[in-house]
Amino acid sequence: MSRIGTIFSPYPHPPEKLRDAARAAEDAGVDELWLWEDCFRSSAWAAAAAALAVTDHLRIGVGIAPLPLRNVAASAMEIATIERMFPARLLPGFGHGVQDWMRQVGAKAASPLTLMREQLPALRSLLAGETVSTEGRYVKLRDVALDWPPPAAPLVYAAAEGPKTLSLAGAVADGVVLDSRHTVAEIAAAVQTVQRGRAEAGREGRTDVVAYVLTAFGADALERATAVLADREDAADRVLAGSVTEVAEGVARFHAAGVDDVVLLPTDDVDLAAFFSAVGQVALALPNAGGAS
Repeated sequence: MSRIGTIFSPYPHPPEKLRDAARAAEDAGVDELWLWEDCFRSSAWAAAAAALAVTDHLRIGVGIAPLPLRNVAASAMEIATIERMFPARLLPGFGHGVQDWMRQVGAKAASPLTLMREQLPALRSLLAGETVSTEGRYVKLRDVALDWPPPAAPLVYAAAEGPKTLSLAGAVADGVVLDSRHTVAEIAAAVQTVQRGRAEAGREGRTDVVAYVLTAFGADALERATAVLADREDAADRVLAGSVTEVAEGVARFHAAGVDDVVLLPTDDVDLAAFFSAVGQVALALPNAGGAS
């Protein structure tokens, strides 16, 4: 089922604003609020737990946390703990991390693709309650199992941009997070690469696809949204802008391109409560939206 979400960005908003923002998103009828972890702003898992604790049914996505920053066992423990406390409401995601930041903290992997290829299957196995032993380039586990695995493992997402990572995400993750600034056609091509990677890995079903889309509402919406992408001549094709109805029509185009969850990213200058209210109205305008796929 198609879904609609929105974002609490760690750039214009400090951590202490998250609790009120999460409540506002839930009150507006938004089903999913996504966060991410950039160095050196706020912890993804602490923030996710806090947002879940002050809401009743809002799902919280982490899109994404950097793989190199944590041992896979620590990531599994964090996710399992949150999942057991707030069942079926966490959407955990991981990515390569910004390489300059990873180098800055001494965590840069020589081969980010290898790290993802080793970490995500191990993480998914640990969350499924399995005992894992592996001796890889980066992931080395000896008879590791969680004492308190979640009753049902959550989907694990991978952020992906280039064709190699898109294909790998399909092969080793349950879902993929696609960044904003892309046209519908570019997203459709990325979706095909992800699903082909999954099929080539011999996995059944399909990978859940999450796509961020920069969005603005109101009379001057297109001007405000495209100003963020001033370096692109086709900026208008890479954003959603206008009335609730116009944004809903744009969301439907992304759904038709194979996106399961369209996550509307606000510009930095908006009032979050007002933006979340508009996102809730978009969800109502799309009868097939809502619910986890």
